[in-house]
Amino acid sequence: MLRKGALDGASLPGKLADCQSRNAAEAELFIVEGDSAGGSAKMGRDRKFQAILPLRGKILNTERAQLDRIVKFEELKALLVALGAGVGETFDMGKLRYHRIVIMTDADVDGQHIATLLLTFFFRHMSEVVKGGYLYMAVPPLYKITAGKQSQYVYAEEEKENLLKGLRGVKVSIQRYKGLGEMNPVQLWETTMNPETRILKQITVEDAEAADQTFTMLMGLEVPPRKRFIQTRAKFAELDI
Repeated sequence: MLRKGALDGASLPGKLADCQSRNAAEAELFIVEGDSAGGSAKMGRDRKFQAILPLRGKILNTERAQLDRIVKFEELKALLVALGAGVGETFDMGKLRYHRIVIMTDADVDGQHIATLLLTFFFRHMSEVVKGGYLYMAVPPLYKITAGKQSQYVYAEEEKENLLKGLRGVKVSIQRYKGLGEMNPVQLWETTMNPETRILKQITVEDAEAADQTFTMLMGLEVPPRKRFIQTRAKFAELDI
């Protein structure tokens, strides 16, 4: 049970680079993995309507955590204060400061884990945000492919293979982005944050439920389902070296 008023009067977190707009309908909050990517995002954003909140390290597993413990966890408390709408029984959608909340993590195993933790948090404790269609996942590029003076960002392996087939016989340079921090502010804006060119995946209840079920399986108390999941998925695992 969350102590009444636990979040009342808390000032906006110092790590939050807030946007200028106070119109929640146009304001966006990017939840970014790590200080490096957070720094690039802060420099590359449109300050008018885009806010940046970098989270450091793995966030708390909220699968079985009580709300009073959640609000004591620094990274999650910073997120809750930034959103401004409370949590659990005190949640008030009318106070939500951003109507587009974007999870922006690296396209690797650690990034996927952090994204799943965040999806589980929203699904468990702020499900109205998901149901209202306010939660999104950013889709950063995996590669930048350059042929001569022409460059193109690629967001999927299949897209890369198809592009390379059309460039046979041409000298090609391939840059792989292992993390958001490898992109400079201009590249991050062009590929992942610019509303005119970016790709955002709107999270549905079904997406959140799938993440929640997976996390329950991996982090829950039941060992047999976790063992079966790991055994059946191990052959598909990718090593990010």
